[in-house]
Formats: sequence, structure tokens, C-alpha cells
Amino acid sequence: MRTVTGRSDHVVVVGAGLAGLSTAIHLAGRGREVTVVEREAVPGGRMGRLDLGGYRIDTGPTVLTMPDLLDEVFDAVGERTKDRLDLHPVAPAYHAVYADGRTLDVHSDEETMVHAITEFAGPEQAAGYRRLREWLDKLYRAEFDRFIGANFDSPLSMVTPALARLTALGGFRTWNSKVAEYISDPDLRRVFTFQSLYAGVAPDQALAAYAVIAHMDTMSGVFFPRGGMRAVPDALAAAAADAGVRFRYQSTVAQVECAGGRVTAVRTDEDERIACDAIVLTTELHRTYELLGHRSRRPLATRPAPSAVVLHIAGDPGLHEIPHHSLLFGAAWQSAFREIIDEGRVMSDPSLLLTRPTAGDPSLAPDGRELLFLLAPAPNLQRGQIDWPSFQQSYAEQVMDIAKRRLGTRAWRNAELLRVVTPTDWAGKDMVAGSPFALAHTFAQTGPFRPANMIRGFDNVVLAGGSTVPGVGIPPVLISGRLAADRITGHSHIRRRAATSTRTIL
Repeated sequence: MRTVTGRSDHVVVVGAGLAGLSTAIHLAGRGREVTVVEREAVPGGRMGRLDLGGYRIDTGPTVLTMPDLLDEVFDAVGERTKDRLDLHPVAPAYHAVYADGRTLDVHSDEETMVHAITEFAGPEQAAGYRRLREWLDKLYRAEFDRFIGANFDSPLSMVTPALARLTALGGFRTWNSKVAEYISDPDLRRVFTFQSLYAGVAPDQALAAYAVIAHMDTMSGVFFPRGGMRAVPDALAAAAADAGVRFRYQSTVAQVECAGGRVTAVRTDEDERIACDAIVLTTELHRTYELLGHRSRRPLATRPAPSAVVLHIAGDPGLHEIPHHSLLFGAAWQSAFREIIDEGRVMSDPSLLLTRPTAGDPSLAPDGRELLFLLAPAPNLQRGQIDWPSFQQSYAEQVMDIAKRRLGTRAWRNAELLRVVTPTDWAGKDMVAGSPFALAHTFAQTGPFRPANMIRGFDNVVLAGGSTVPGVGIPPVLISGRLAADRITGHSHIRRRAATSTRTIL
């Protein structure tokens, strides 16, 4: 494994998102002096926050899985997750609502889920679910540590016996076709394939290897932290600070100083110079290259993932009938993906993710009020040509009407639209093509083919975050921080505990 050369006593980490915080903690635990430079006043990055009229709004991911990865990060500095975070399981993990009015609660417990599927689609589909669960567990074990949690120096470094095992499991077939081997009911199959949107690819085109996300979602359990999702970066930043990491908030890195293929210092927008022996950049890939004066040598341009429109909604106590996470499926499915990914227009019959964070912590809203997060997948700005400032209000009302129809309007009395976030807003936060999901996980942007976390020509520069390996989502970006630390110090003796199919997640 390639590592940085020369001294690495003092490392500057640019960005205090989950990737930067994970990197800083792992490095501090390995004896490095670390300074984190963050342009915002608080940590979190994409896991953002908005305080508005007494509502404590999470603006980024709302689904938390795989808390054992948080355990790994805290353990790097001798801490325990439970001493920093109050995590609670979400049950059911999801409440699926279909266009014809049928519903299905998605449970991580096998027997509970078998019972639910039997009632929803019959015993044959329930038996198929058991077999699917076995396959997902084998897939998870085959790829997590060897592919998702590993650094690659070239595509050839992927050619191992583990690759043969992944191939034998069907990891390089399409996600939808592989799940269809076990579940023939197309509505039920959506529960185990909708996660492909997180990877930025339609289910009938995504690699089956990414079905490991369905393992995280539907088998490993979904959790929610008291205080909202912002509690996660707050806890990580506090642990990092107690381990000696220094933070420079409200400081933007405006320039990096280089000499002989090494970054020697960064300069902030306030002209503060911070010398360093190595640097970890968690900035968007295009901003990283701009800072370094680097031009990508990739033969093909990178492809951004689809984007999303997010509605933050407040309402009266009637909304307490809505579960923590709901999947509101439209009648269309494959055509909906084509509309946003290929045609660059909003879904004519959208499938929506609805989260009620006040189900997990009522204190996130004023007394007697509820808070909702409603996400509609949308084309990114590279693919679509939508005038979002003009279109956003009418589209928000359309999406709210769809959600009301699918859930019933009684619970939506006095619902108030607090904020609409569109691809244009994501672009204003420097997210490529206005997508909060970074780069799509196409084959050409997977594993060793994804933009690497080291750049040829720079001896002490490492990347972390969703634009590099292993990819997008809370678990991958936490892992990216550990992979970045490994590039600086070499492999740590601290390795991830083996996960089980019963306890280990956007």
C-alpha cells in the first residue's frame, strides 16, 4: 500500500465533516498532531443543521446505520460511542407505503420481517426473503473489509481470491436481477433495491455488489441519536478535541503552498499560515484539484450522482401518526429513475423518503409541534436544465400533495413549509452539479476505478470523503477517514470487529 513519504508529524485536515473528523481522530490516536480547518462555524459538513423558529433541523442525511463504525472511530482515541452519543434503534426501520394503498413495515429482525412479508406477499416470498438475507450476509462478509474498507493502489490490487468470491456471489451482475432471484414480487423487491439511488444508479443498472447497502438498511438496523443527526459530528468533534486535535472554525483554505511535490502549508482566507507535514483534503473533488493546481488524468469525466429536493415541514401533533422513516412509493419505478438520470427531469410519479425526526426526539421542535423531512430525488444540474428558483415553490407544493395523498390528509392539518432545498442550493454549497450525493457509483467509479485517495505527483496529499474511496453515505465516509489515516501512518493495529448479520447504516 502506498503511503505518504517523509515526515508526517503534523497533519492539516481540511473539512470537519464526518470524513475529516474520522481522519483527525484516527490520526490523533496514532500520535499525530492534527489541525482541522473548517469553513463553517460548526462541524458536520454534509450532515448540516439549521435552527429556524425553534426547530432544530438536520439538513443532511437522516438514516443512520452501522454504529459499529462509530465505535471504531471513537475507539481510536480510547473513547466509547455510548459515552458520547445516545443512540436508539428505529423500529420499524421503514414504513413502506405503495401507490395502491398497501403498506409494509420493514424490520431488521428476521422472524418479524418474515411474518410481515408473509402477510404482505405470501409464504413463498417470505421464504425467498430468507434466502436473500443469507445472500446479503455472504455478500457483506465477502466485500466489506476487502473492498469497501480497503485501499487500492491500482485495479490490479483488486485481483485477489476475494474478487473471485465476490464474482461467484454475483456481485458484478445487476442489483435488481440478483434480488429477483429470491423475490419475484416487484413491490416487495423495491424495499431491497431502492437504496441504489444512494449510489446514483438505477437498480437495473447498479452492480449487485452495492446491494450491501440493503444489508445495512434492512438487516443491520437503523438508529437515531438523541439531539438529532447533528449530535454525531458534535460528539466526534468533542472526542477529537479532547484527544488534542485543534480546530480552526470559520476558516476557509484559500491556498496551499507546495515545494517539490509536497504541500508545506495552507493559507486561510484570513491569511493565516498553517505549516504541515501532510495534508488530508475532504473538499469536493473539483475544489481539491483547484487548490492543488492539479488536472485529472482520468480518460473519462466523472459522473455526478442525481440530486434531491428536500422539504422541511412543520405541523401539529396530528403528524405523530407518521413513523420515523417512511418510503412513499409511486406506481412508476424504472421509468422514474430514467426521468431523473437519463432525461434530466423531475419524476412524474416520484417515490419519496419521509422522515419524522421528532419521533426520535420531540425536543427538535417547539412544544406541541412536529418536524418532517421530505426528500424527492431530482436530476443534478449537469443533467437537468430546470430553473429551480422559479420552479421550486410549485414543485414543493406538488410533492407535499403527493405525500398527503399517500399518507392521508388528516395528519397534515396546519402543515407549514419551513424551507425548500433544491439542486441550486446544493451547488451554492460547492457540491458538484448540485448533488449532495457526490459521484455516482457506476462501474467506472467503483473501487479502484473511483478517484483515488492519493494523487500522483504529490508525496504527502491524501483525500477523504464521498468523492473518493469507498464512496457516499455515512458508513463509507467514516471508513474513508480511516483509509486516509492508513495512507499517512500505514495500517493501524486497530481493525474493525467482525460484524454479524443481527447487529451492526443516508
